[in-house]
Amino acid sequence: MSEIHDLNAEELAGEVRAKTLSPVDITEHFLNRIDRIDDHLGAFITVTKDLALEQARNAEARVMRDAPEDLPALCGIPVPVKDLDMVAGQRWTCGSRVYADQRAPVDEEFVAALREAGAVFLGKTNTPEFGFPCYTENDIAPPTRTPWDLTRSAGGSSGGAAAAVATGLAPVAQGSDGGGSIRIPASACGVFGVKPTRGRISGAPAKPDMIGLSTTGPIARTVRDAATLLDAMSISRPGDYYTAPPVVGTFRDSADRDPGRLRVARFATPVIDGVEIDAEVRTAFEETSTLLAELGHDVVDIPAPFHSAVYGAFTTAWAAMATRYPLSPEDEERIRPLSRWLRERGRALSATEYLDATGQLQQAIRRALATLQDFDAVLTPTLAQVPQPLGHFDADGDPEMEFLRMGAFTPFAAMYNVSGQPAVSVPLHWTNDGLPIGSMLAGRMGGEPTLIALAAQLEQARPWGDRTPPLWDA
Repeated sequence: MSEIHDLNAEELAGEVRAKTLSPVDITEHFLNRIDRIDDHLGAFITVTKDLALEQARNAEARVMRDAPEDLPALCGIPVPVKDLDMVAGQRWTCGSRVYADQRAPVDEEFVAALREAGAVFLGKTNTPEFGFPCYTENDIAPPTRTPWDLTRSAGGSSGGAAAAVATGLAPVAQGSDGGGSIRIPASACGVFGVKPTRGRISGAPAKPDMIGLSTTGPIARTVRDAATLLDAMSISRPGDYYTAPPVVGTFRDSADRDPGRLRVARFATPVIDGVEIDAEVRTAFEETSTLLAELGHDVVDIPAPFHSAVYGAFTTAWAAMATRYPLSPEDEERIRPLSRWLRERGRALSATEYLDATGQLQQAIRRALATLQDFDAVLTPTLAQVPQPLGHFDADGDPEMEFLRMGAFTPFAAMYNVSGQPAVSVPLHWTNDGLPIGSMLAGRMGGEPTLIALAAQLEQARPWGDRTPPLWDA
């Protein structure tokens, strides 16, 4: 007999509408699982039990009052929020002990949209300090582990969100992605993650758009669930610097659409010079290429459209953005070595150096999109390595070496934050040792519908939804 966490979000929504499962029962089930399991996993920084039960009771009242067709898409469905983002009145640590007691003054606009869609906020998921690293280890919560091997990292910076979904602590989760932070943990945890087109989801009310590297997005076990969550979060607001091209219909509709015969470019040359790709990652890349060809798509080898100079300019911009968090001199000494190193680099930059770096990034975008515009999708590995052991990245306490290890782990993902293109990580491969390896597909600007249709086709051809880690039945 299926447990509540065995059902995906779409199935749970169907049970809620049929009144065969109540939002309160669903919420209590997931809260109980978090209480039992999360000490082993480290998926949450804060569990918002009182808020979740209040929202669940409100959803239940609405189910009893309204016709099923009038209920919002996520009525009674648990959706945890990453702790880089604000949920009004709730703890908001940004993964740092210096903000351990901070409370969010308001909702993010996309959080308000999730409320409107009927979501239940189970808690704030674990994230590394300020979201800077590609792994989720900090000084405020236990490290986040991939449930496929609890000695290894879940990736980051949306590691808590991906681990929660992969372990059945939530059916879906919100993540954010400024340099791969949805796709990296989606790959490490064996789930599906979407980085939308730049401008698809507003950063209002407080986050400046700057050069548009970061966006929020969905993490889910199924493509349909991710598409439904993306529909709920896709909002723009007056004053946004970037607006994504409009789509016809819904993203959820796209998951049921045949993508047709697509032209798919592929390359596996890392953007960072000297980086090697694990043999098992290479195998996954080749298997995904073969599967795409078997499904009737034209798969074409191309030279890498991005080059190592792009990565250097990206790291300059990344260091500059690290200076934005307000800290007292005393708190500056309490943050982690990588955060302090990035902030020191950022403060040492001149305005000219920062502007030169952003100019280099724009020129790189122009060159790359000229190469990619003839293709419907682009295939690369999501990561260059399998999930790494806890403590791997900061093993010697040298933040510069830590940054280099991070680059060697994830030399592909950030280029699509630079270009603004949508990109997904699809969990199509597991190693002989049972570790997940994602395949990354990027699309044209505004091309989420095509990516979602293609990912759903891959999901149907090689289903992954019933593949669960050992903790699933705990």
